[in-house]
Amino acid sequence: MKILILCTGNSCRSQMAEGYLKYYCPDWEIYSAGTQPAEKVNPYAIQVMLEDGIDISSNKPKSVNEYLDKEFDYVITVCDGARETCPMFIGKVKNRLHIGFEDPAEAQGSSEVILNVFRKVRDQIKKEFYTFYINNRKTDH
Repeated sequence: MKILILCTGNSCRSQMAEGYLKYYCPDWEIYSAGTQPAEKVNPYAIQVMLEDGIDISSNKPKSVNEYLDKEFDYVITVCDGARETCPMFIGKVKNRLHIGFEDPAEAQGSSEVILNVFRKVRDQIKKEFYTFYINNRKTDH
């Protein structure tokens, strides 16, 4: 199974989703990218994933342009922005799927308030991508 997870900045949601899918099924090829990649992975995303035992601290945001000529079983958008601006892939994409989440990077307030938003979105991503994994493990290639 080869999967690309897309969001706008590739700094939060898609990185967390990539981390969980790699954890659930290390045999799958999992990538993430952004339509407008940020300079680095959001430190709050790194922190809340570490709280759940998954280290994404060495990940780097990447541009979707790196993957346009590749083949994927799934291209999954995790934000409305990426869904609306998802480019055409030259390579073969068997399935397109949208599993949207709010952008935790837009949270404002104290560090604790922001962390709680990141935790909420992380838990939603964990649940949705576990369901995706369970539903697709039987069709694993």
